[in-house]
Amino acid sequence: MKIRDLRCYFGQDAWSNSEGHVSLDSQQDYELIEAKKKADGFYLLFKRPFNTCDPRDYVIEEGTVHIIYGLLDQPIASLEDLNLFRIHTGVQRVLMLRPDMPSPTLPPDVQTLDVLAPNIIIPNQETTYWCFIQKLPDDMPKNHIVMYESRITPGNEAIVHHIEVFECATDLRDVPQYSGSCDDKMKPKKLNFCRHVLAAWAMGAEAFYYPPDAGLAIGGPGSSRFLRLEVHYHNPLIISGRHDSSGIRLHYTPSLRRYDAGIMELGLVYTPVMAIPPKQHTFYLTGYCTSRCTQTALPQGGIYVFASQLHTHLAGRGVKTVLVRGGKELEVLQDDQHFSTEYQTIRVLRKMINILPGDVLITKCTYNTEDRSKPTVGGFGIMEEMCVNYIHYYPRTQLELCKSHVDPGYLQKYFNFINRFHGNDQCVCADVGVTEQYSQVHWDDFAGGVLDSLYNTAPISMHCNQSTARLFPGEWEKQPLPEVTSILPKHRYPCEGGAESYS
Repeated sequence: MKIRDLRCYFGQDAWSNSEGHVSLDSQQDYELIEAKKKADGFYLLFKRPFNTCDPRDYVIEEGTVHIIYGLLDQPIASLEDLNLFRIHTGVQRVLMLRPDMPSPTLPPDVQTLDVLAPNIIIPNQETTYWCFIQKLPDDMPKNHIVMYESRITPGNEAIVHHIEVFECATDLRDVPQYSGSCDDKMKPKKLNFCRHVLAAWAMGAEAFYYPPDAGLAIGGPGSSRFLRLEVHYHNPLIISGRHDSSGIRLHYTPSLRRYDAGIMELGLVYTPVMAIPPKQHTFYLTGYCTSRCTQTALPQGGIYVFASQLHTHLAGRGVKTVLVRGGKELEVLQDDQHFSTEYQTIRVLRKMINILPGDVLITKCTYNTEDRSKPTVGGFGIMEEMCVNYIHYYPRTQLELCKSHVDPGYLQKYFNFINRFHGNDQCVCADVGVTEQYSQVHWDDFAGGVLDSLYNTAPISMHCNQSTARLFPGEWEKQPLPEVTSILPKHRYPCEGGAESYS
């Protein structure tokens, strides 16, 4: 593409090699519909099939699409003169195949409540989780949250990584005022019982609207008067003195809807027992919500999932959650194999999915650590990892979190075995923490392969948690991995181009 004297030329279908050189594609799959320049930029409207059958073309599928664009300093005479490594490039992330639905109209009696950080100074460290307790009015009746959106302090958009608003346990009659690090050992212990999610936002997320027949309950009898705001700041440049009042704006109505909605966490527990070896092009971690947990916690008719939000940190490349019933994969709740931590929008499902007691939910995350020389453990830090799917559903249950991690005893067997294999008969595994044990491993293909095998075979510890942060009654340690006997085939859009391109 080049622009000269308002004359517009649409570049043809082309591809680039690993050195950035661009060549014309033998199969032309793009059709220009319109090109025009306006005062605020240049616009192109073109079309192409989702799957062109051309191996040099990107297959457009569910999940995040990274659109890469480049800016030329001056016009070029031909494609052969273009090198993508020598021009200014940028990226725009979009969901091309999401349902095209207009934003719902909010009810006329809607009110707003801002839950914001109280003009704090962002600490001059890379990772901070800031907690703030906000009290609701004592006489606030039951309302339904019907929409929420982020409120990011201008200038801090690149530092505020994600935000959550939690409701405290209803049996806490009083929660001390607090504004400080969530990791502070001196913070009030009652903050640990503020785990019922009311809203969750991450970089790239847009405003979220509830379906017409459901809303998230806030206020009224049986609810807590205390909310906990949690803001994750990612400050890699160690900027100091930056003030912040970011948070979330809740839109709520006293006109109650038919169902109380809920938010549930699926995936892996935030613990260093789950780790990714260094120098991995592709490594998988899987979290389970087992049949025993759903049988214990879900009502007879189950729940209906209508939206989902995936979450990892910087090494995450893909996240997929699958519903398993009777050992057979039944539905894909969400699948994004081009996931970006900078684009974690809540995605409305194309259809509601019914989760029944006894069902299994498996969340599998894909990671890339080729640029890392040390193992990446699970945890809250930005250089640590997470594997989470927040599902939005109704009717609300007390099941707040359904996640797992490998059994720690079996992980110790792994460390003992790997140390002996590498000739270290004096294993000090029991004397140091898990993170240090991972750092002492001599990471080669064998050590990584055995760890992967352990994660796919060893028993798990289940966190089947109520909204009070307490476990449901039952036995949750050393649970067997759910058995999956039938796997859904990968959905691919049919080829719409020339089959000769495969020859």
